[in-house]
Amino acid sequence: MRAITVIPNQQNTLELTDVPDPEPTGDELLVQGLALGVCGTDKEIVRGEYGWSPPQRERLVIGHESLGRVRTAGPGAGFSAGDLVVGVVRRPDPVPCGACAHDEFDMCRNGKYTERGIKELDGYASELWCVEAGYAVKIDPALERVGVLMEPTSVVAKAWEQIRRVGERAWFEPRRALITGAGPIGLLAALLGIQQGLDVHVLDRVTEGPKLDLVRKLGATYHHEDAATVAAHVHPDVVVEATGAGTVVFDVLANTAAYGIVCLTGVSSVGRPIRLDAAAINRELVLENDAVIGSVNANLRHYRQAADALASADETWLDSLITRRVPLTRYADAFESGPEDVKVVIELNGAGS
Repeated sequence: MRAITVIPNQQNTLELTDVPDPEPTGDELLVQGLALGVCGTDKEIVRGEYGWSPPQRERLVIGHESLGRVRTAGPGAGFSAGDLVVGVVRRPDPVPCGACAHDEFDMCRNGKYTERGIKELDGYASELWCVEAGYAVKIDPALERVGVLMEPTSVVAKAWEQIRRVGERAWFEPRRALITGAGPIGLLAALLGIQQGLDVHVLDRVTEGPKLDLVRKLGATYHHEDAATVAAHVHPDVVVEATGAGTVVFDVLANTAAYGIVCLTGVSSVGRPIRLDAAAINRELVLENDAVIGSVNANLRHYRQAADALASADETWLDSLITRRVPLTRYADAFESGPEDVKVVIELNGAGS
């Protein structure tokens, strides 16, 4: 079968490689790959900036945003041939740490976790793949065109869960949410905010193109001014920060409502120092009981929350979030950013568009 592979931490090694067909063992499902989402982490791996090969192997099958159809499933697995499934990305560490021992492997404390397509485990960028039944999540058959959005939706489902948990340390009834960044994570965070009945505002730099339409069709308000101006105007109870831009982070920290919560989901680039008044930010956080949290990855609970969120969403809106689909034969095109791109998907068994 064919798989998209790289040699981690080496540039210019992306290839469509012939690899042996997988053979399920134990409770594993054999899955026909349908689609693969491409995100910033994948592009970092392709650029040689990140990633780990499986032990004793040079090449890594990449891809962690999966969608497939079960070919075979063992008795008692809870799955049947034909089921649409998504594979969970992270696996708990073998020690395990306290978090992993309690099935909160997205919060691993010792860093010995593994991740499909990222860290020491082959990913889902192949025509066939296997996944343990306990790390597969069934998805509504009606979502076949958009089910590949499950993994990024699980990331924002976790972020919203963490926001609620922090907020509920006391009375918590947020009304306004600001999402910074209108990429897939930002837009899906906005979707979940709308589903919670919040007044959602989305900030991004672009002034035309699909992002504006996606925000408006969602029923949210789009902004493109600087972050400090927008945050001061919106005065949000909750911020989901999805850009990783240092100036944006500190601008929103200084402009939340009292008892505001800022959840950071964007990973910042290193080597870009900025000047800031740390004392003023500290004073703001303390005197207003503000909270700042980081959130990444997801566990099984969040995948199930994501499945519910996608099933409740407008499928046409979700489909329009995927702005480009490419066939497996043109896999390299998916890792090149286009001006109209929001989410790019590789069709593992189709023609693309």
